[in-house]
Amino acid sequence: MRILIGGCQQEISTFNPIPCEYEFFDYLRGDEIRATHDGADSQIGGAMAELEAAFGDDLELVFTFDAEGTAAGPLLHSAFLRIADEFLDSLKPHAGKIHGVYFSLHGAMATTELLDPEGYLLEEARKILGDEIPIVITMDLHGILTAKMLENINGLASFHTYPHVDFADTGRRAARFLTRILKDGVKPIAARVRVPAIVRGNELITEKGAFGAQIRHAKKLHENPDVLSAGFFICNPFTDAPELSSQAYVFTDGNQQLAEENAFKMANDFWSNRHIMQGQFISLEAAVSKGAAMAGSIAFTDAADAPSSGSSGDSNAIISEMIRVDYPHSILAPIADPAAAAKAHELGVGATFKMGVGGAHDPQFEPLVLDWTVESLTDGTFKCETWKYEPKIGPTAVLKSGNLTLVVTTETVMLVDRALFFKVGLDPKHFHSTVVKSPHCEPAFFDDWVEANFNVDAPGATSANLKSLGHTICPRPIYPLEQDTEFNPIAEVFSRV
Repeated sequence: MRILIGGCQQEISTFNPIPCEYEFFDYLRGDEIRATHDGADSQIGGAMAELEAAFGDDLELVFTFDAEGTAAGPLLHSAFLRIADEFLDSLKPHAGKIHGVYFSLHGAMATTELLDPEGYLLEEARKILGDEIPIVITMDLHGILTAKMLENINGLASFHTYPHVDFADTGRRAARFLTRILKDGVKPIAARVRVPAIVRGNELITEKGAFGAQIRHAKKLHENPDVLSAGFFICNPFTDAPELSSQAYVFTDGNQQLAEENAFKMANDFWSNRHIMQGQFISLEAAVSKGAAMAGSIAFTDAADAPSSGSSGDSNAIISEMIRVDYPHSILAPIADPAAAAKAHELGVGATFKMGVGGAHDPQFEPLVLDWTVESLTDGTFKCETWKYEPKIGPTAVLKSGNLTLVVTTETVMLVDRALFFKVGLDPKHFHSTVVKSPHCEPAFFDDWVEANFNVDAPGATSANLKSLGHTICPRPIYPLEQDTEFNPIAEVFSRV
């Protein structure tokens, strides 16, 4: 049994003004994929383990091409075409020589010219590999599942957790789906129901939020042998695209009624909770005022500048307000500013200089001009606490001005935990206030020990204040952009049988 494995993953924010380039991706080719993912807590790692368990010595895994990009602004179309050519060219030598395919995708990509690049890759892959070869994919639950994707795959599995912790498990579920096609001859049929709502906020946390009900229903469905896969996409509201929506999906072994009934149930239950599945904010001014009067420690969540969601990471909105009002406590904050990092490395530890920091990429942020002292310098290499990946963020500096300590990176970096702070020898617990540029970190990282975590209504490309973003492409009406949006559920059915 020869099964081909490849991937292409990225999440973008349409509202990030800085386009993504080819160099923003990490690339694995051939057996580099095996070496990187074997035993790893990743979708590909989980799929490999499950396929090896299912087929044993009868299995030959064929590794092709895997591109994994950091969340960013829209991908330059020229860069995507280069990636797509590599992805598709890697498939061609194996046409007619494989029995099945697994691809690891995200689902919230977009280029400067193409709004469904994953659909394009799957459509072209199908042309190369043929109609009879089963293709099963994994996706992030923030992906935007499109008709073109569904028309060109036999099955999918998506994350069941937010914050995401089930990477390998999702890969294993996809591999089990593919195994059932190859071993048992199941005939997948899918139903999806799109919900005209985009959502954000604490109620999406699957362990304790209202959205967890849809995920628990989907997981329960997997106990039925006729159900091959089920899940729910809450999409990425920052990727403005023609099929942007929340949506339920169910794959069954030929049982259309079972698929439709359960997709309807999840979609209707989700719709009834749409009002609470929105960001709950505190104004920037109120958050800073309240924090100033508290004993601490305080987290200031700046989800509007969350690089993990596709922002540029260069917002100084919160710290600028703190400086404006002469905030009385110690402050720790991350920021991407290549010029400031370069200046610090040029001058060296202990040097002082005056410079504007912030707004290096997004022009809506005015640089914050202060006198800075270079506290420390590093090369920027570290491993994340939770996702265990090693980002490439370039020369990094710790700058201090009065009670403000900034960790200044050359490249934008996903800030899903505290690893960046630890890398430069700083512990948020030793500061009164920390700016957290992620919509939701795991509770142990901040929530479990801070006095308060303010979800600040700050400006930015990934603001949870969804009305502020400026969608122009997604279907309308859509809640909450239009409060009076109606929901008339329709089941769309897909099958390659």
